[in-house]
Amino acid sequence: MRPTIEWKRAYFRGNSSPVSGHNRWSKIKHKKAATDAGRSKIWSKVIKELTVAARMGGADMSANPRLRTAVDKARSANMPNDTIDRAIKKGSGDLEGVSYEEITYEAYGPGGVALMIECMTDNRTRTVAEVRNVLQKHGGNLGAAGSVAHLFKKKGTILVEKAVISEDKLMELALEAGAEDVRDSGDVWEIETEPGAYLAVKEALEKAKIAIAHGELGLVPSTRIALDEDRARSMLKLIGLIEDNDDVQNVYANHEVDDAILDKIS
Repeated sequence: MRPTIEWKRAYFRGNSSPVSGHNRWSKIKHKKAATDAGRSKIWSKVIKELTVAARMGGADMSANPRLRTAVDKARSANMPNDTIDRAIKKGSGDLEGVSYEEITYEAYGPGGVALMIECMTDNRTRTVAEVRNVLQKHGGNLGAAGSVAHLFKKKGTILVEKAVISEDKLMELALEAGAEDVRDSGDVWEIETEPGAYLAVKEALEKAKIAIAHGELGLVPSTRIALDEDRARSMLKLIGLIEDNDDVQNVYANHEVDDAILDKIS
């Protein structure tokens, strides 16, 4: 028998922690998203994702969830429609364009933090050399294939500002649409979904006219490493430097930072 919304609400309230490491990482991502939105580099990264998504699954967004997610990201970055269309056409073959290869590097950062570094590149040799160089200069190193991938699972994450909706209303809406969990994450509500349910939950929120602060399909760590202030500073600096590389699309890490430290250094 399918669990009722009331049962799910009671279960999640009893098993979700407002101070979990995942929540702290989500807060970092939320703050960082606001910063990235102002960078011109974000466009080049999104254009690559649009191109690859269209190449892999076609130009029809209704039949290509990955492309739909990429288009949403492009629009949230205020990318013009003609730029979005050109990137999609280059991916689908309607226009000539660069062919990008997807690569994920596994690595370690300060304090043994696990890193998953997702890249899109037209030159694998250049990319691995640049990523390795940044890691080595800032207390990290590349790992072997499979060394840290088992510490992460693919999940959908959606953040909604608390001022937008009450916990009860959001929980009922999100869980009914297929979400796994709704958590208190400081100044935002955090919704977690399985990858296949991400778009359905996002669309349910949009249909209800609930503003989404941040949404993504990405990797969530199953275990976390707590960092003190010095190592937290080093870790956040390392992630920032890796993400500054034009070939790097996403960086995921399993570190945990206390709220007081996070507020101090970010």
